[in-house]
Amino acid sequence: MKTLIVIAALALANFSVAGKAVASDGEALYQQHCQSCHGVERLGAMGPALFPENLSRLKQPKAAQVIAKGRIATQMPAFDKILSKQQIDTLVDYVYSPAKVTPTWSINDINNSRIEHFDQAKLPNKPQFDADLMNLFIVVELGDHSATLLNGDTFEPITRFKTRFALHGGPKYSPDGRYVYFASRDGWISKYDIYNMKTVVEVRAGINTRNLAISSDGKYAIVGNYLPHSAVILDTKDLKPIKVIAVADKNGVNSRVSAVYNAPPRNSFIVALKDTKEVWEIAYGDKHGNHQPFPIRRISTDDYLDDFFFDPQYSKMIGASRSSHNGQVINLDDGKKIATIDMQGMPHLGSGITWDYQGKQVFASPNIKDGLVSVIDMENWQVIKEIKTLGPGFFMRSHANSSYAWVDVFFGPNKDKVHIIDKSTLKIVKTIAPAPGKVAAHVEFTKDGKYVLLSIWDNDGALIVYDANTLKEIKRLPMKKPSGKYNVYNKTHYERGTSH
Repeated sequence: MKTLIVIAALALANFSVAGKAVASDGEALYQQHCQSCHGVERLGAMGPALFPENLSRLKQPKAAQVIAKGRIATQMPAFDKILSKQQIDTLVDYVYSPAKVTPTWSINDINNSRIEHFDQAKLPNKPQFDADLMNLFIVVELGDHSATLLNGDTFEPITRFKTRFALHGGPKYSPDGRYVYFASRDGWISKYDIYNMKTVVEVRAGINTRNLAISSDGKYAIVGNYLPHSAVILDTKDLKPIKVIAVADKNGVNSRVSAVYNAPPRNSFIVALKDTKEVWEIAYGDKHGNHQPFPIRRISTDDYLDDFFFDPQYSKMIGASRSSHNGQVINLDDGKKIATIDMQGMPHLGSGITWDYQGKQVFASPNIKDGLVSVIDMENWQVIKEIKTLGPGFFMRSHANSSYAWVDVFFGPNKDKVHIIDKSTLKIVKTIAPAPGKVAAHVEFTKDGKYVLLSIWDNDGALIVYDANTLKEIKRLPMKKPSGKYNVYNKTHYERGTSH
């Protein structure tokens, strides 16, 4: 901590006696005030990388505000007493300008970034606490970049620990539930030993990372990157890189990676490409009879696909483009499109769930543009019903043992509302507002489906526990903007009511 404070102080001290920076152009301002934390080439160091590709969610006016006022719960200092508004705007323009040379992050860079915090061989192989190890939750708290390990039976925190800045994509567990792996937007992959409550090893697998996935045998992790355009295979034992795959289509057109997924029955990873009309399947299992490690199978698509859902058997993939009103259904076995789904607005397929309705399996997805939930017959791929909601939603969850599906109203004036849908009638039976004026979002069920955990997305937020049958509030735990919560059993057993 002392080192971080000294670095921040040095950054603040880099200005003239008159109180204004001498430098006037963006690059000079950056080198004077930012490079000690964000790297000489903007690749990131203590702070994240600063490129347009890495700042897609941070708009330029907000970036100017961050430079001026600093950022809470980080080492980012305020510069409004040092830089004029014009200088801040100039600095923002520079940060949002393309790099002179496209940044790279090689296998050597990945290897050199590794930090081994503990010798894993010397840590006990038994958990250092008493709990049902399959009914634990990891709760990500974005407010101060922390996570809570929660007992899913007592709803009492077991421990709370710091994470990397801006986790993204949801943590993933090893098959036995002992380890959980986190990915941050600036490329850091962290391996946390739940039994011993310690972060054991970390590596930086990219500059701007989307998410990671863990193989069904627990041996491999795959990391999908926006920057550089790559997919990285890691050995989960020590997070050492095995292979860095430059991502380009069959014609050599480079692409960002939108997301990576594990497909358990297939012993393979599925890679979604942002900028090309392809989807990749990368095999990791022995049953494929591979003669080369991690071969790529290219599946051509009719459109760019940047959001995905898979049927429980992982034989069908449903994909959609942000700019299209249609979903594509692709048979993964033969790589052919078998149906088109007429879906309005902008469905959030990655948060879709399935259940049985009137003797058939249906798929339901919230919508991040329109106030509706689409329910689709998975035999003929027709929309059965569009359930009207109070606004666009982001997350939807259920459980095989629950009669209800929960969906938030994440965007718009009704962001504090959550709808509860009866899965047998496809009707909203209750709407709750547990914290008026604050975003209520992201539900997860306990292992047995008896309880529901809901987040209040606020720095003075909470984790709220509900009885999944009576829908009554049971408990409320104060937390720092708890974004997502992830149950070990549901995630490792690919429960139909949660995202994978």
